[in-house]
Amino acid sequence: MSEPDVPADGANLVSDWRDLLARQAATACALDRELGERHGLGMSEFEVLERLYEDERKPLHETRLRVQDLSAQVHLSQSALSRLIGRLEKAELVERAMCSSDRRGIYVTLTEAGRRRYEEARPVHREVLARTLGGLQGG
Repeated sequence: MSEPDVPADGANLVSDWRDLLARQAATACALDRELGERHGLGMSEFEVLERLYEDERKPLHETRLRVQDLSAQVHLSQSALSRLIGRLEKAELVERAMCSSDRRGIYVTLTEAGRRRYEEARPVHREVLARTLGGLQGG
């Protein structure tokens, strides 16, 4: 397997990397600001609600996400996710339940209020993504 042709100084790669970081930071800041101002949600809180919402759409035998599975999907440590879920639970947007087959497992599900908040916030999320990332479609 041959290595890709990379200039010795890697200037283009570094430039692309910095552009990617700048775009990610701008998108994250815009999401936090607009979701926060308009719906009282941070970007990570919205992401958790969205993953739970999507999980509800799966066939019944596959529903109910475990915290450890959700952690991998939203790119947060289990402790950070646990704190985030605690905030969402306090706001009555999610509920936690013990896994009957594994005492160590904890499920997280949306409440009706969580489902409504997600559905109300989704258009704002998509607007921000379209504005900040719209030029990325198609390469």
